[in-house]
Amino acid sequence: MLRPLGGGREWQADPAHLRPATQDERLSAGVRAVNERARAAAVAFLDVELPAPPVPVPGCAECDGLADRRRRAWLRYDGSGEADANVLLRPQLAGEHGEERGMGHEGVRGGGAGQPNWPTL
Repeated sequence: MLRPLGGGREWQADPAHLRPATQDERLSAGVRAVNERARAAAVAFLDVELPAPPVPVPGCAECDGLADRRRRAWLRYDGSGEADANVLLRPQLAGEHGEERGMGHEGVRGGGAGQPNWPTL
């Protein structure tokens, strides 16, 4: 039985198809686990939900580029890169699209804390 480094659901795998994780894979898994624990601790400590990520305006090339940057960072478990893209997207929404505080198209907000704001793969 296998289990992700940060914990989670176990699964079975054919030993002939397994290989040791690379150093980058181990590092990414460790960083993701630490980020998830830190996010959960912040929510518990502050007793508030973290703000939802800004929602890009459909059809806007700048918004789409920043949303793609955020998604690529999320896939790399790069919380800092994800936050950077959000920081750049908020003024884009407020300035170019006149959306208050860059909270998203027509006031739509993303999922709750820790929920990505784009389709799953």
